[in-house]
Amino acid sequence: MHFSKEQEGATLKLLKLDEVGPAKHLAWELAPRLNLITGDNGLGKTFLLECAWWALTGTWPGYPARPHQAANLSSISFQVGKDDDKVQTAIYKWDRLTWDRPAERNIVAGLSIFSQADSSFVVWDPAKYAASQAERAVGNGLIRFSRSDVLNGIREVDQFGRISRVVCDGLIYDWVRWQESADQTRFKEFSAALYALSPHPTSEPLVPGRPARMPELGDARDIPTLKFPYGEDVPILLCSAGIQRIVTLAYLLTWVWQDHVKTAESIRREPEKSIVLLIDEMEAHLHPLWQRLIVPALLQVVKMLAPEVQIQMIVATHSPLILASVEPLFDEAIDSLFNLSLENDTVQLEEIPFVKRGRVDQWLMSDIFGLAQPRSIEAEEAIAIANELQLEGNPAPEKVAEISERLVNVLAPNDEYWPRWTYFAEQRGVRL
Repeated sequence: MHFSKEQEGATLKLLKLDEVGPAKHLAWELAPRLNLITGDNGLGKTFLLECAWWALTGTWPGYPARPHQAANLSSISFQVGKDDDKVQTAIYKWDRLTWDRPAERNIVAGLSIFSQADSSFVVWDPAKYAASQAERAVGNGLIRFSRSDVLNGIREVDQFGRISRVVCDGLIYDWVRWQESADQTRFKEFSAALYALSPHPTSEPLVPGRPARMPELGDARDIPTLKFPYGEDVPILLCSAGIQRIVTLAYLLTWVWQDHVKTAESIRREPEKSIVLLIDEMEAHLHPLWQRLIVPALLQVVKMLAPEVQIQMIVATHSPLILASVEPLFDEAIDSLFNLSLENDTVQLEEIPFVKRGRVDQWLMSDIFGLAQPRSIEAEEAIAIANELQLEGNPAPEKVAEISERLVNVLAPNDEYWPRWTYFAEQRGVRL
């Protein structure tokens, strides 16, 4: 692979897919900072993230993209770098069952991290890639972390079962080591990341507690803990899925950046000037209060760890709270909102103007999510019937009473529909 200094540290600018994935043809021009992708299940949000990762790194985070069986020519085109950088095109080769990626200028991305929906991660480090090009060097810049790998580390063993290479020590070991080190720099950075990503930074911050043993597991390690408001230090292994996802994300961001800096220093080159962070199903496992702050908090954490670095975030989400959370910071010059939809049996990707809606229920009723009302289906149907009844010239009081009873069963006592219906019913002699 060709790799040159001029091409490092780039972000993704363009992705075009032809005869591959849910859509026959799709073009995606990305914003330099924040890219939010919405859309119904099965329309290709995760697929877009995986293709973006491949364009950036030359590797697939999981299974490679499959072209359409009936297509004569399937291609993936991408532009990584500056506006005037060349658009590259990869053609699928059926005889080799692989994408024929252009050899020239193949690896150009900056430091890239993909947080997948199953709590696994993929990391690509251009400094590690450059180091691996040296004679007898090991690795190719890519590290795959399962959920267990993030916690326990990655150690490669030889044919005799001996550890031959330590890729990452893992959260459990590193957290305790940073916490007990005389040099508290790394631990302070990690603690600051935890605080920034807390669901309630002032009332319920994520604060490290004292490491503790878990003899019931037969584990001789000291396990890091978090302090909880009710006075207990809870081992991270016993924390909820939501807390574990955020803590592992804070750890990976801290570890990846610091490991990159050390690797860059060891080969006498400058650290990267950009980080690309891809996150699938950002809201997974997170309470609504957490969804309302997570994206701005992640931007803050990256700036805390690496103030001079440009960050490009590509986030797939179903959550109106995620969209509401970025209203104060959304900048049309550097951020974009995209929506995948199905029209006439064709999947389309459209950039949507970002409009501040103020309330989450207004996001729910926007074209993005398409709910007619922010209520249950039963309440929506009852209101529709009630509205039709109000259009009748002189409905029978018995019918009005019947609909009133139905509304009582499905609407909250303080629902905003009640004043309108109550007036209508009382005009027909029906008191609620």
